[in-house]
Amino acid sequence: MTPFDVVVLAGGAARRLGGVDKPGVSVGGRALLDRVLGACREAGRAVVVGGRRATVRPVVWAREEPPGSGPLAALAAGVRHVEADTVVVLSGDLPFLRDGGVRTLVDALAGGSAEGVLSVDPDGRDQPLVAAYRTEPLRRELALLAAEHGNLTGLPLRLLVQELDLLRIPSDPLASFDCDTWEDIATARATIREHGNVLDEWITAVKDELGIELDVDTGVLLDLARDAAHGVARPAAPLTTFLVGYAAAKAAGNGPEAVSAAVAEASRKASALADRWANEAESGSGKAPGSVTDNGTGTATDSGTGAG
Repeated sequence: MTPFDVVVLAGGAARRLGGVDKPGVSVGGRALLDRVLGACREAGRAVVVGGRRATVRPVVWAREEPPGSGPLAALAAGVRHVEADTVVVLSGDLPFLRDGGVRTLVDALAGGSAEGVLSVDPDGRDQPLVAAYRTEPLRRELALLAAEHGNLTGLPLRLLVQELDLLRIPSDPLASFDCDTWEDIATARATIREHGNVLDEWITAVKDELGIELDVDTGVLLDLARDAAHGVARPAAPLTTFLVGYAAAKAAGNGPEAVSAAVAEASRKASALADRWANEAESGSGKAPGSVTDNGTGTATDSGTGAG
């Protein structure tokens, strides 16, 4: 896997949001900046250009001079702290970016000779702040632009884009969705709560909140919860999944893959137990064939199948 660093531009005046701290705006219970950083778990170093704040992972802070002097100046300030040969550059307001989308950019860059890989949104627009670049060509062009114009203040990103040898790839329809207005924020919040998204969003938010970096098959856990609720009792569902997590935690010292395998194995065993529990309930009293039972009329009958 190609190593990479990430630079997140999290400054700006957010004029269309009334000047609020846009990276700190909550979408799905998480700040926009934290959502972006969460999609970059594989990055070796995360550099955030903007005002300091609490974040879900350790970051290196940078600031353009003067503050608010534009995206090229901010990018130059961030790239100074990059150590890897590849750098992913992102804006700090991408609520639907995923680690798979970041890895796609990095792999596309590693697989060719281009100096950068740019996302292209569904309307065909370049997204230079959803992109991966080779670090040295990026630094070179930023320095050349600064020399040509005296400084980078107020210069548009297109000046950088037109100087680099770039590969363009279509992005996922939501990956490049950014939040520039309160209407965008409302759309993002509503999308997260849609039926097809809400569980994945919730699980991701919980893992980030608890500092858990673990991929598990949530379908297996949901099936287990269903089996426990239906076969035993409703409160058994959360308690059973908690116990599965506790059992898996004992494998934590062996690494994330071992924990994922332990979750799957514990879920399998607990599901089988819930099935046995339910089957006993469905079989009636659970007494062995041939035992004497009451047929409901007060008359004892033989439950066996023999003629006797």
